[in-house]
Amino acid sequence: MIQIPRRSAAEQRRLEAALAELFEQRITFNRTLGLEALTLGPPPQLRFEMRPELVGHYLYGRLHGGVISATLDAIAGLALMVALGEKHHDESAEQVMHRFGRLGTIDLRVDYLRPGLGRHFVADAEVMRLGGRVGSVQMRLVNDEGLLIATGAAAYMLS
Repeated sequence: MIQIPRRSAAEQRRLEAALAELFEQRITFNRTLGLEALTLGPPPQLRFEMRPELVGHYLYGRLHGGVISATLDAIAGLALMVALGEKHHDESAEQVMHRFGRLGTIDLRVDYLRPGLGRHFVADAEVMRLGGRVGSVQMRLVNDEGLLIATGAAAYMLS
């Protein structure tokens, strides 16, 4: 059996640093939401603090549904990026990062299960299928007490 070599530990650290920088800094909407990558996984997780700018229901101070949807979309994209890095473990960080330029949401479904109340929120995601052209992901968002706020399922164009 032919064994495909893995990238070196130093190259893996470069990939992880580039991925975190892309996710937290270069995707400016993620910065606007205050998304912070906690771990690249598995499963990858992100966190954000509740802020007045994210409130959707002014009487109750609940998180806006669009913030929930955007967060689930973001964590799914991050999960796919990590999975692509693993799938192409023989490629350099630069080669893998180049693959992310073609990543795009095809379909996104969100189930809002509870009001978005909490001091902070954590999202995670699991890649269900990573094909050659399409990836499928399931996502979750919980509040600081661990209550499940929303779930999601999405499909993404990979190339």
